[in-house]
Amino acid sequence: MKLTRKMVLSRAKASELHSVRKLNCWGSRLTDISICREMPSLEVITLSVNSISSLEPVSRCRQLSELYLRKNRIPSLAELIHLKGLPRLRVLWLAENPCCGACPHLYRMTVLRTLPQLQKLDNQAVTEEEVSRALMEGEEVMAPSREGLGSSPPELSYTLSAVDAATKTTQDPLSLGEGEASSDQGQLGLKPTSRDRFPPFSQQEAASSRTSRNNILTAILMLLRELDMEGLEAVHQTVVSRLQALHKQELQEDME
Repeated sequence: MKLTRKMVLSRAKASELHSVRKLNCWGSRLTDISICREMPSLEVITLSVNSISSLEPVSRCRQLSELYLRKNRIPSLAELIHLKGLPRLRVLWLAENPCCGACPHLYRMTVLRTLPQLQKLDNQAVTEEEVSRALMEGEEVMAPSREGLGSSPPELSYTLSAVDAATKTTQDPLSLGEGEASSDQGQLGLKPTSRDRFPPFSQQEAASSRTSRNNILTAILMLLRELDMEGLEAVHQTVVSRLQALHKQELQEDME
């Protein structure tokens, strides 16, 4: 269903589109909101529980401060590019869209890296610490490509992008922060790696390594969710064998 001029004026109780400041279209089965391009004064718009797939129409609403899009069909976080030019945007609710992917942490970090001015995301306050972490842990969002849309499920595409990013980077066991590294290693039954076994490196190298490590762990944890008991057992045996080999190597180095 297309959002029409008549619907907008009726719901906003306005006489002209350019004067509309608040609009509530919750649960209206909308798929087309192109008319938003004609509402430059729009400040708050509720579009939750619809079937919207593109954020391009709201890119011209320069006064927009609150955007509610829960339960729609936004296919990719690349759509956030259309919100980067909205200087007053402070509240965004994007949860329960295909673009959120399988990893809530990576999703939130990516949104905050793209829109660091947000004060609330998905009804949860944004902290300064989160914004700082997002610069390291969030993924860079590229402009959405309209070619080949629908070739693969959005969630799968998002997962594969994380795996691809992980496989293209150097695997540094110390690149993640101590707290996160311990948490992720604990989930896999691993002991924290000693920092004494690795030479110091520059802050720039550390930042790059941290991003690489985070991508790798995120990809691994995503894939683990897809494995059955047999698959997890195979992973467990491989990890145990690898740990034994590393332990043996460490003992040999200590003896030398």
